[in-house]
Amino acid sequence: MAEYRLGEVESIFADIIWNNEPLTSRRLAELAEKKLSWKRTTTYTVLKRLCDRGLFQNQCGTVTSLVSREEFYARQSEQFVEDTFQGSLPAFLAAFGSRKKLSDAEIDELQKVIDSMRR
Repeated sequence: MAEYRLGEVESIFADIIWNNEPLTSRRLAELAEKKLSWKRTTTYTVLKRLCDRGLFQNQCGTVTSLVSREEFYARQSEQFVEDTFQGSLPAFLAAFGSRKKLSDAEIDELQKVIDSMRR
């Protein structure tokens, strides 16, 4: 199972892959040099680390994701709620709502999500 945590720079790097996949490792190194000012060796080191964690793969010089961006962030969110609120989504929403007042539109949107989960 992939580790669903990325540092800030790893997140930028992962976004480069998700936004451009499939891409060659050479093209990835070019994009990382442009966006992150990385040398080719840094790109390959971080790519290997993220491949070892099960997020991406580098097959014959072509880089693709094993986990979509949406799946990654969904699992990361689930892990945050689990770690911080003992898995209680209502406790998370109560904590979130106590600091930030939701608009009527946001409340309606949340209600639609809840209603769709009941079906």
